[in-house]
Amino acid sequence: MAEITWISLQKPMPEKEYIAILSYLPLRSFWGLPQFFYFTRRIQTQLKTARGAVGYSLLAHVLAKRFWTLSVWENEVVLTDFIHNQPHREAMITLRRYMAGTEFARWKIKGAAVPPSWSEALERFNVHESKHVSMSNAEKSSR
Repeated sequence: MAEITWISLQKPMPEKEYIAILSYLPLRSFWGLPQFFYFTRRIQTQLKTARGAVGYSLLAHVLAKRFWTLSVWENEVVLTDFIHNQPHREAMITLRRYMAGTEFARWKIKGAAVPPSWSEALERFNVHESKHVSMSNAEKSSR
């Protein structure tokens, strides 16, 4: 696995609460890799000037076509603004046909805990995913 280590964009205030988000981005096939890498570079450029971005990291298991992003934001408003602006917005539209089951986990984090570790983030994701699966199974059994 390859990792882009944490890139700090601003120094967090230790007592302030921030929003952390882990994105799981699996690709259906290797055909999507060129477009995925193209948008990854463009989004990294977008992050450098994004209002409210505290920092980010990327974990890639290229041969398995599985990718994770981990980022911290000042609040939900600036995170939503980033998501809906270019090139991130274009990436979501263009890459949709290449993506498998994209998943997200969000949580609040104190500035003193930034950057979050990958082990903590993946653990939170696994808990989130198991709740999602449990909810899906419960929904199926009620039908």
